[in-house]
Amino acid sequence: MDVIEAPSPNFGPRTKGPPHMLVLHYTGMRGGEAALARLRDPASQVSAHYMVEEDGRIFRLVPEARRAWHAGKSSWRGETDVNSASIGVEIVNPGHEFGYRPFPELQVAAVLALVGDIRSRWTIEDVDIIGHADVAPDRKEDPGELFPWKRLAEAGHGLWAEPPAAPGAPLAEGEESAAVFALQAGFTRLGYDCAPDGKFDAHTAAVVRAFQRHWRQARVDGVADGETRARLIALLRLIG
Repeated sequence: MDVIEAPSPNFGPRTKGPPHMLVLHYTGMRGGEAALARLRDPASQVSAHYMVEEDGRIFRLVPEARRAWHAGKSSWRGETDVNSASIGVEIVNPGHEFGYRPFPELQVAAVLALVGDIRSRWTIEDVDIIGHADVAPDRKEDPGELFPWKRLAEAGHGLWAEPPAAPGAPLAEGEESAAVFALQAGFTRLGYDCAPDGKFDAHTAAVVRAFQRHWRQARVDGVADGETRARLIALLRLIG
């Protein structure tokens, strides 16, 4: 796997020991050249360890042993300094703001190879291979519902489940019930910051949308229908 060195000054020391998470992003800019420039601009105060272009080129910006600045305010499985605990990969795509589109084959193949390469050096569990939206559901949408999470999991990286839909009325914002409490508890157990209180508020809806972008990609509406809940339960069984 060829990697192009493109050092960024935007990094610091890790404070959580070796990285044990992998966070995937899209760049959300009109092109890769502009994204690479921003990730290397000291004034931007953002970076990632790698950036993957649409043509499959891989750029290394920050050494893996260092803390890149890619996740911002975020949380996963109780870890709130996600930058210190993770390796961040930016994937060139205009994103929802500038014309979100499918990820090209060359790019997807490069991401698969890169993820495998990273995991050959660090202990990263499948449950800890997540998207920016998963760790910051109130703020972020990336890498979004067009990213091939299923294919990544089939290659051995990450979780995926496709159980039959479970019966039951959809749960939506404004509802307050024991079923909502159970839903929130399930999201919390998977890794989301979604403390259960039984109230389906705006944050819970944001978590549902983030979950759907990753694991229920045909429907991203913040409503926990039977299939969304069934997939959550199946994923929880995978992690034990």
